[in-house]
Amino acid sequence: MEVKIGVQYAARELVIESAQTPTEVEKIVTDAIETEGVLSLTDEKGRRVIVPVGKVAYVEIAEASPRAVGFTAR
Repeated sequence: MEVKIGVQYAARELVIESAQTPTEVEKIVTDAIETEGVLSLTDEKGRRVIVPVGKVAYVEIAEASPRAVGFTAR
């Protein structure tokens, strides 16, 4: 699953590939906002991303799309 986090005053968004379900990620984000703490997510390789909730502009949760490799006829 892909999670995109928009951070205020940052030129690019953070993109994380997570093994968690959309419901789990939504709960983590909601809990972080309610406590006004930090948003902490772990990607598929075990790397942790921590963002202060006050700097989060948006969070987009989507199913990972398969990446096309090579040339295909569409």
